[in-house]
Order: sequence, then structure tokens, then C-alpha cells
Amino acid sequence: MGTVFEIAAYDQSPGHATDAIEKAFQEIVRLDDLLSDYKPDSALSTLNRSAHFHAEKVPSDLYQVIDQAVRFSRLSDGKFDVSIAPLVNLWKAALRGEGVPSPAQQEKVRSCVGYEKIELTPPDRISFHSSCLQLDLGAIGKGYAVDRAAEVLHSLGIRDALVNAGGSTVFAMGSPPDQAAWLVHLRDPSNKIDPQVMLKDGSVSTSEQTAPSLLGVVSAGHIIDPDTGMPLRTAFAVSAVSRTATESDALSTTLLLLGPLKGKALVNNMAGVSAIWISPEAHVETVSGGPQILFGGGLNAPSQSSKIP
Repeated sequence: MGTVFEIAAYDQSPGHATDAIEKAFQEIVRLDDLLSDYKPDSALSTLNRSAHFHAEKVPSDLYQVIDQAVRFSRLSDGKFDVSIAPLVNLWKAALRGEGVPSPAQQEKVRSCVGYEKIELTPPDRISFHSSCLQLDLGAIGKGYAVDRAAEVLHSLGIRDALVNAGGSTVFAMGSPPDQAAWLVHLRDPSNKIDPQVMLKDGSVSTSEQTAPSLLGVVSAGHIIDPDTGMPLRTAFAVSAVSRTATESDALSTTLLLLGPLKGKALVNNMAGVSAIWISPEAHVETVSGGPQILFGGGLNAPSQSSKIP
């Protein structure tokens, strides 16, 4: 999944905790074999090759992830679009040195994108109503794997644990010994704010655009805006706090694409969700309907936009 997973767990028996952690890692590996678009024999890669105008039976986990991804595609009016893969692949080719795609190339590939062309037939069949549609689960699959790893730990009797996927998605179970919750420091591109959240049985994910590449004057990155067909241009880092890692993972990308104004409106219609946007210049936007996001030193984050001196 392009990242390093870490798991910390507390239990009266260190041996039992170690065994549970190993089984959770095995679950992550299993899901990577299903959800990866880098593995040609994965269930996702097979679906991307075979579901055009044909209902393909898929594993339960893949169906559930795509179902959730389509949900966020609808919630964001397509700003988060799980069918973004053709555009992502176009810009990956550019990063490999094949040149910046022409406007004509971009327009042609954009016609392949559209979550509305995905048909899900419960409990396990998916078809694409387009000859070139493909799915990219990079903005939600990692969160789903974190949730499933936590479920494995819980099923084996672990109550206090932290599952960390490269720092970009974290799920907290219970709390460390003698603590009320897990203290998680959030991404701060300004290095002035030190945003924090106390997590207990919840998740936080962070998204930001990758740094500009060497593609001439084009600032490329891994997050593509489906409206323009171009890499998203934003300096914000966004952290979203939610009940599940699947939701926080998808939300952080969605809120980065939407920006603070539309993003706040979306969060305000969701239960138990908080979010913070931070720019390198320490411009802060927050919205809170869930766990409170704090500044370093315990100061409350502002409820409205602000600039930290």
C-alpha cells in the first residue's frame, strides 16, 4: 500500500500481544493482495480489466471498499472520485518521463472518469458502464486495512492498541496504561501550531499534495482533481478525525480536494467528525463535530479561520 504499518498493543501477556499483532499484519498483507493496483493479479486489477459492461463477482472486502468509496464520491459530488485511475495513470506516466500530457490527452482520459458509471449489485457484483473506466483505491484502501487490522486485534482480546499506517492514517483502540486516550500529533506544514488530538476508539488521517516535480512549470502530485484533470494545486495539509479509519482516510482526501469552505459544509452534515486545514503560512481553518483538535500546550484550535503569528 505504499507505506509502512506499525502496531503497538498492550496486554497482560506480551506473548499474546505479539501473536495478535502478527495476525493483524497478516490481515494487512492479505488486503494488499486484494486492493493493490500495482499487483497485476490482485482482485482490483482483475476487476479493472474485466468489469466493462459485465458484472464481475468480487471478494467481499473489495466490494465493501468500493461501496464506501462510491459513497464518498456521491457525498462530494464527484470531487472525490474512485474512478480517477485513468487520470492518475496518465500523470504517473508523466512523472516517469513520458512528458506532460497534452490538453487533448487529458480531455480524452477525463471522459473515462465518472463514479456514476459504476454499478454495484449486492452482495458481490460490480460492473462498469464505460469501456475505459478503472478504479483507484489509494485514498481509502489503506484506511480499510487499518480498520480490519484493528478488528483482528479486538477479536483476539486486545483492547488497547494503536495501528499506524505511515503516519497518514492512525486508529486508536482504548488507551495506553494510565492515560485517558492516545495523544496523536497531526501534520503541521507551518511548524508553528503543533495540532493534536486525543484519540480513543477513533481514527485520524492526513492528506496533502506531494511536492512539485520537475515537469517543467507544472506542479504535479499524486492527488488529481477530477474537475480539471490536473494535479491538485493546494498548500494545505488536511487532517480529518472520524470513528473509522476507512472514513477518515477517504475524508482527508475529500476535504483537501473540496477546500475549507465546501469541506466545512460537508463535515457539518456528518456526525462525530472534526477536521483542520493548515497552510505553510500557518493559516488555519477548523470544523468540529467530533473529538476536539488542540494546539500544542493544550490551547483550543480556533473555530473560525485564523492566521497564527
